[in-house]
Amino acid sequence: MTTLHRGRQLQDRTKTFAVRIVKAFARLPKDEATRIIGRQFLRPRTSLAANYRASCRSRSVADFISKISVVTEEAEETLFWFELLIEAGLIKSKLVQPLRSECEELSKMFSASLATAKRNR
Repeated sequence: MTTLHRGRQLQDRTKTFAVRIVKAFARLPKDEATRIIGRQFLRPRTSLAANYRASCRSRSVADFISKISVVTEEAEETLFWFELLIEAGLIKSKLVQPLRSECEELSKMFSASLATAKRNR
């Protein structure tokens, strides 16, 4: 499998993740606390896919490192918002576990990609 093919697969995977986040957001309870936290959860999570796609179009290694760093941070931040929503009792852990697991896998992949890019520069 070529690097280009793997990149396109990951673009599709991150877009699918963003769609799943939007659908999960739509199912959150409609109380004020959940709406406020939910907005914080939704915006950056959906940009993870867009920022990954931008990293694939980097003009240099430094540009790639900068962009994939943002993607890595957003993946980690997503895990934080999952934890907050669960620990605040706003959602049940078992309902978001598949999304959370996907986010953990994506975070590991982006972190590894960032480490490789830094090592190879």
